[in-house]
Amino acid sequence: MTIDSAPPGRLAHLGALRFTGADALGFLQGQVSNDTQRLTENTAVLAAYSTAQGRVLALIYLLPHSSGVVAILPREILLPTMERLRKFILRAKVRIEEAADLIVAGGLGTTPGGSSRYVEQDGIGMAPVGHDASRYWVIGPPEKIAAPPDAAAASRIEAEWRLADIRAGLPQVYAATSEAFVAQMLNLDLLDGISFTKGCYTGQEIIARTQHLGRIKRRLFRLALPAGSWSVGQALRLTDGRQGRLTEVVESRGRTEALAVLSTEASSAGGADAPGELLVDAAELPLPYSLLGSHVRE
Repeated sequence: MTIDSAPPGRLAHLGALRFTGADALGFLQGQVSNDTQRLTENTAVLAAYSTAQGRVLALIYLLPHSSGVVAILPREILLPTMERLRKFILRAKVRIEEAADLIVAGGLGTTPGGSSRYVEQDGIGMAPVGHDASRYWVIGPPEKIAAPPDAAAASRIEAEWRLADIRAGLPQVYAATSEAFVAQMLNLDLLDGISFTKGCYTGQEIIARTQHLGRIKRRLFRLALPAGSWSVGQALRLTDGRQGRLTEVVESRGRTEALAVLSTEASSAGGADAPGELLVDAAELPLPYSLLGSHVRE
């Protein structure tokens, strides 16, 4: 089976790690926020990899590829994430390596055949992108996934995919935002990215405490930004007094859309006073899921 070059195609900004060995699933179960046993049911799993203090180092999509468990994450944090995970192998029978023989790509629409689970044929794996039924992951060898014709096409494909993430309210963590947030600030509890019934894992104490102590004070919101030079990690204060940081931003057809982790209530401070913080007149856009008791305007 060969994947055609239909957009969005190859996602060059994303890479993949591979976990192999008899203890691969057990090792991951003790490291990430979601239940990795779901991979045995051919279910793709979104999870956070966090510090012991509960700060998210990376968001990963886990797929049960025939060559091992494959973790999709931004290429810019792939190697640091791999090296950190390797420190915790100890005596576990697991190998962690960059899956350099696999290309990460994405498709528009439902997976071929309409499956809601991970499927694989001839080394090409496909799975829905979380709750976003309009897209699916593709992983496979480079000779079976067509490359974009030029750099401009590759950039367009990346921008379209990241814009689709924004509109689906799906968070991402890059180098500029690694260790900046707890999982719930990225709405992972609303996106089936956290299991509250599995055993212990790194960062669990803080994540569980955040969930059970009551109202979460910061959440991921979707915004329309005014024209300007925006980047992931930029600190901002909205004119309504809420403060936060951009986690994803894409300019498309003269319009800038973004995801930002913001306080759910306005700060009492009057202006932009944190280092590097910008005062922004941004419009809040709807997410395709509810933030429950958070500050949200319908």
